[in-house]
Amino acid sequence: MSSAQDTRDPVRRKIEALGIKLSLPTVRRALGILEGEHLSHRSGGTGDTMDIRAYESGDEARFIDWKSSARAGRPMIAQRERLATSRVWMLLDVGREMSGSCVGGERAIDVAANALAMFGALCLRRSDDISLVLADAASITRMQFSGGFTEFEHRLDHSLENQLRHPRHIDALLDYANTITDRNALVVLATDESALGERQLHAISRLAQSHPIVVVDVATVNPFSKPSGFRHVVDAKTARRIPAFLAQPETAKVIDTHRGFTTAALRQELDHAGSTLLHCASSELMFGEFIRIISSSLTRAGHMQLATPKTPKLGGTGSGGTGSGGTDE
Repeated sequence: MSSAQDTRDPVRRKIEALGIKLSLPTVRRALGILEGEHLSHRSGGTGDTMDIRAYESGDEARFIDWKSSARAGRPMIAQRERLATSRVWMLLDVGREMSGSCVGGERAIDVAANALAMFGALCLRRSDDISLVLADAASITRMQFSGGFTEFEHRLDHSLENQLRHPRHIDALLDYANTITDRNALVVLATDESALGERQLHAISRLAQSHPIVVVDVATVNPFSKPSGFRHVVDAKTARRIPAFLAQPETAKVIDTHRGFTTAALRQELDHAGSTLLHCASSELMFGEFIRIISSSLTRAGHMQLATPKTPKLGGTGSGGTGSGGTDE
């Protein structure tokens, strides 16, 4: 949300509460494959001794604890704590197309920012290093974060105040993602559904083969569906009003079909690579989907399932379109 908006935004408060209430072990399991500044599952630590066991074939000699070996009369392996810091890359599309509206009236950029705040709340809970990358056709800007969620939230909102002035360049953002050399780093890509075509799907699929990735795909209104609550529809890219005669059921159906196909293809590619797609039309729905994903992760790990918050139905997902879905109220 923009800092000019109400800082008591209920979704942001839910996000903050989620980060506080979840215990650190739960957060680690929820985020799964990442290593934060916490106990690592990898061997070879130099911290406190956690366990001592007999040497087995295949163990590295450098892990032998010689004092314990002398007392036991045979080689003993000491398992020690290993601290690791993981990095999370949040890539946000800040092209003017992100000013497009969702079904409930939110801008796509606000839904995307709230989604990043959800990941930020949990990652910072684990002391992960976060890099935020903002990209449009004019520039690519990277910012690093350390500290608590309040600082992250403030800097995220402040960084968006002067954005949405230039066209998007989603290909440049994906090219940037391919320069991330840490294969264990989580990549969170946030854009709207109108940005993703066949070329982008192939690029995301390749990226998912080398990195754990989450795609935040914000569903904007179908500009040809006569969305209720809007007097007229304006293309976010060109700022031109869409003629009323184009708002026909047949045209709207074509857009819905195209967007639905693209979303299904992206979900299939990410599922195949073990990555995740968040596709929703509002911050409330995005939060509910986020909780569902965390709950699924904890359930697979043998933990209690979290209660998914009830969210109001906003009249559909708003999926569809080759245009930006920009609207004026």
